[in-house]
Amino acid sequence: MIETARLILRPPQPGDTAALHAMWSEPRVMADLAPVKSPAESAATIARHEAYRATHGVGFWTTLRKEDGAVIGFCGLKPGAEDTPIAGELEVGWMLAADHWRHGFGHEAAAASVAWGWANHDAPRIVAITAAQNAASRALMVRLGMVHTAALDFEHPKFAADDPRRATVTYAVERP
Repeated sequence: MIETARLILRPPQPGDTAALHAMWSEPRVMADLAPVKSPAESAATIARHEAYRATHGVGFWTTLRKEDGAVIGFCGLKPGAEDTPIAGELEVGWMLAADHWRHGFGHEAAAASVAWGWANHDAPRIVAITAAQNAASRALMVRLGMVHTAALDFEHPKFAADDPRRATVTYAVERP
């Protein structure tokens, strides 16, 4: 578990499923990330991150607001996808429910995840990816001290050739 000034990041619990699915099924949240998820796809996402935790010692955490325990997002570290140029890298990612955008929660959770990564893994750098069109995430990557690493940009295989989310950019921050 990670605690910040306003957040708690912890492994998902069964009671988190409905709030996480509500976020993943919201078109505004998913617009730059992926198609909206069905309940089965949401459950599979949670299971995939639990498998990462079991095999790689990383996985996204449920992000809760300390003041009331509300589930507001999903953030953390995972292994870079095998079929991309970031395979083998340590990747940070985040997602917040739309009602919690523009309050600094994304930065707070991602920065805590990166700090946890440095303290618990020996990766020489941490990367982050997003659709090239996702200006908000790209700006957050810069605020995290990450630098656009164009040599690792790619066409994401999970998107169709005509999907604007296919053009994927990669940012990286070197170990301090």
